[in-house]
This record gives sequence, structure tokens and C-alpha cells, in this order.
Amino acid sequence: MRILGLAGWSGSGKTTLVSRLVPELGRRGLTVSTLKHAHHSFDVDQPGKDSWEHRHAGAVEVMVSSANRWALMHENRGAPEAPLEDLLRRMSAVDLVIVEGFKNHPHPKLEIHRPSVGKPLLCHDDPFIVAVASDARLGGLRVPLLGLDDIGAIADFVIAQTGLAVR
Repeated sequence: MRILGLAGWSGSGKTTLVSRLVPELGRRGLTVSTLKHAHHSFDVDQPGKDSWEHRHAGAVEVMVSSANRWALMHENRGAPEAPLEDLLRRMSAVDLVIVEGFKNHPHPKLEIHRPSVGKPLLCHDDPFIVAVASDARLGGLRVPLLGLDDIGAIADFVIAQTGLAVR
């Protein structure tokens, strides 16, 4: 299972790129999963649901299953946040996992950069950034520059970068 991260400031378009890149890679015959890091407290559960009641009663893990999907919720209960490697081991085998977040982890990353966000490029300080996708022409990069709206070219780069074979 190969991984490629997406790095960028809030509002740069990481999630939009994921939502366009996953189906493009799928059309090319690849299986893709995503792992999204949340920087704040989040909850996928809702008060009043049985699973919420189970978690709040003290269950460490609650799995919810239906004919359409299943989800596993794990409560850290004061334990440290799980490292990326542990989370990846819990995922089913696929060709590629796109990781959004975990920007300080040492794995290959594609930086998403929009000058209109008003934040500096990350690639100058992160040796694990292998390319930049942007909606502007940028100079002085040590890595390739990809057009943020050219999903075909980004998919080509991802396939080449990860060494995946298209079926």
C-alpha cells in the first residue's frame, strides 16, 4: 500500500483536490482510500444514537455496521493520538492512501498552494514535499509545479511518484 500526502494551508483546496483526484485514479483502475487528520476535536457520532450512548458509557471502541458500510470509532481516553503508521495498519489494503494532514510526518507530500490564501509555500522548509500544485505560476521551486486544475496531470504525477501500475 502506497501513501501520498497532501499538505497546504487551510483554504488552499486540499479537500477539493481529493474529491477530484480519487475518481480520476479510480477511472484508471486504482483503488484509493483517504486518511484525513483533524486538527480539532471532532465527532462523527450524534447524541441520542445508540453508538453515542455506547461510547459515553465507556466503550473504548464502537463499531456500527449496515448493509451499506461500517465504521469503527475508537476513543483515546487520554492515550496519545495514534501515529500515522498505526492508523494505516488499520486500513484495508488498497493501491494508494491519500493522507490529508499529518504534515509533520516524513512521507512524500504534494503541496497545494494558492497565493490568494496569503500564506507562504511549505516546500522550502519540508524536504518531503515532492511537487506543488497551484493555481498560479511560481518560480524558484526545487520540485515540479503542477496546475491545480489539471487533474489528469496530477493523477499522472501521483502514479509516477508512487510507482503504481495502472491496470
